[in-house]
Amino acid sequence: MAETQTQVPKVKPRPIVRLGILLISHSLLLSVVCCTAGVLTLLLLPLLAKNTYISENALMPGSANPMLSSQEVTEANRLVKDLTGLDLKPTGSGIESQKLIAQYMSNLGAEVSFHKFYPRSNRFHPLHFFSSPDSGTSQENISCSSHGLNTVGIIRAPRGDGKEAIVLVTPYNSVKIDSGEALSLGIAYSVFSLLTRVTWLAKDIIWLVADSKYGEYPAVDAWLREYYNPVFSGLGTLNAEMCQDSDILIELKEKPTTERKIHDGFRRAGTMAAALVIKVADRNEQFEDSLSIYAEASNGQMPNLDLINIVNYLAVHRQGLRIKVEKMWSLLNCKWLKILGEILESLGHLARSLNPQWKFGIPAVDYVEGTATLASSLYYQALGVPTGPHGAFRDYQVDAITLEISSRVSSNNKGRQNDFLLRGGRLIEGVIRSVNNLLEKFHQSFFLYLLTSPSKFVSVGVYMIAFALLVASLPMVAASLYADANKLDPSFEKDKSSHPASAADEHGITLRSLKWLYAAKKVFVVHLWGAVVLLLPYFICQIPNCTPTTSFVVWVLLSIFSLLMLYWILGSPSSYANASQPQKNEWALLKSVTISSAFIGLCLMSVINFATAEIGALIMVPMCLMAHPLKLDIKSRSLRKFSRVACNLALGFIGFPPAAFFVLKGVFEGFDGISVGDFWNWLESIWAWSSATYLYIGMIHLPCWILCIHVILHPC
Repeated sequence: MAETQTQVPKVKPRPIVRLGILLISHSLLLSVVCCTAGVLTLLLLPLLAKNTYISENALMPGSANPMLSSQEVTEANRLVKDLTGLDLKPTGSGIESQKLIAQYMSNLGAEVSFHKFYPRSNRFHPLHFFSSPDSGTSQENISCSSHGLNTVGIIRAPRGDGKEAIVLVTPYNSVKIDSGEALSLGIAYSVFSLLTRVTWLAKDIIWLVADSKYGEYPAVDAWLREYYNPVFSGLGTLNAEMCQDSDILIELKEKPTTERKIHDGFRRAGTMAAALVIKVADRNEQFEDSLSIYAEASNGQMPNLDLINIVNYLAVHRQGLRIKVEKMWSLLNCKWLKILGEILESLGHLARSLNPQWKFGIPAVDYVEGTATLASSLYYQALGVPTGPHGAFRDYQVDAITLEISSRVSSNNKGRQNDFLLRGGRLIEGVIRSVNNLLEKFHQSFFLYLLTSPSKFVSVGVYMIAFALLVASLPMVAASLYADANKLDPSFEKDKSSHPASAADEHGITLRSLKWLYAAKKVFVVHLWGAVVLLLPYFICQIPNCTPTTSFVVWVLLSIFSLLMLYWILGSPSSYANASQPQKNEWALLKSVTISSAFIGLCLMSVINFATAEIGALIMVPMCLMAHPLKLDIKSRSLRKFSRVACNLALGFIGFPPAAFFVLKGVFEGFDGISVGDFWNWLESIWAWSSATYLYIGMIHLPCWILCIHVILHPC
């Protein structure tokens, strides 16, 4: 009976456990395969792009003939002529232009009102970072004369109930109106004039003439804050009490030019279904009229793809405009990219020769342009800064884009100007008519996508594959390092295999098995230091008359000092290394925990802003995987070890955020004129817009870089 008890069959581990053990044991091969596959997948995204299509059938773009005629164009030309005539006057053009626009709106029967706003401070404040859109404050030393004045006209829909609205935005500088701004106002006015007479309108129309003398975005943002979050107390009321209506506003209200008076107070319509920002560029196109679309909002937010699709369809197939989206122009002349495009084109020809149904490969020129557009879309989404005033609408979950129209010839040609106004007005009319057909908000098409051309996109289900492949090997390598670190500890294995031990021996075994907690503490200290680094700009901004170069140097010195102070207070990275024991395992455990924290940080960042996580993974994953003590590699004196030393030094240099910024800026824009203060200016731009990339740099990327450098310089 005793024999039967001793012969207990060995239980086989579950298949999932055996698979995990297999992957951990081959983590080196897995990491090489996954990283290579991730980079290749990213390069193949232009090939995997699909043609855009209208997902929401109710939009029906182009289903009705345009109603905008030469009558509306003539009225718009009159407004353009009056506005350009005001620019010739030496003084008073600001109030005269606002009075003139209000008069034209009022003559159409619209509800006209004015919105006074004050410029907001862009100074960094940690308590306002990632806060709600209405939590910003105006400048402290506010002047009653330093305000902007938006002009707002509202058309009530004859078939609507006042619960929905479509917004047209035309930014213009009230101090000095240029020809492009006058033409954009003319296009918007022609559409606005038409919509006052149509019977099919089911949504209210709001025309916001944004005073952009303090910037286009602040004017739109201030109006949206008041629209969604009316101020009844606090700083807004204090400013209203201290700064009574200016002479300009009083004159505009008390001297109506028609029998219709300007409405007092802030006028509202229904919930915004969509918004279009209309701009006309002053540059002349070489071949044909073009339309540039800007869609990126804060933190990588994009409007519903259907909104871009209907603009693209109507502009190309109805008005004959050439659609342009932003490209990274330096990539168009990249030789290696052209070679890669030619290789993929040859592979596509080979695949079609084997089977005509295999549609693989695109022309090399299209691949290069698609890659340049994809890189630009990825960069602007990662930057987290809106590419136009439309970004203010995305903070309130309103789909909006900026349309910038460029003419082929000069606007001085009157016949050409009439045709330009007619085509631009009919384009806006068609978009409004499609949005007017919607019974609900945009929801059918994609919100997460990357553009490779105006008519091609890469959806979230495709571009996430590249990121998943890049980070897939991180947890396996971390587990492998932890297992190898325990195997390299001979005392740990000896104590485990010995006969029943005393309480003191069991305590020692427990301490050695929890050695990874010391590495976790080091990682925690460095990430805590990253949070301190993020807060330092708030104090540096208090220094008066501080140049960007000086601010950057002070920031670096304070960061180094704070890191040394945290190590001294919470414990040095080497304070737990027992001098009587070898330190062979310490760097492996530290690297294991570092890789784990990098994996968690990148995955969290992919939820907030995928583009930032993708670009960060391209730099951080190789840096974390390649990190290895230089002392061990130099001792071996082999070619493979020396190549790893070279890779570690190169990745350590590129992984440092300022170094990566200067290298990328030099590659894409040239190294001429680069200064140390450029990085500080770039940081100011992303924290002013509450970009999540700022948090990623300080909380994830910089701490992981410090830990990798510590592993490389480890005194093992």
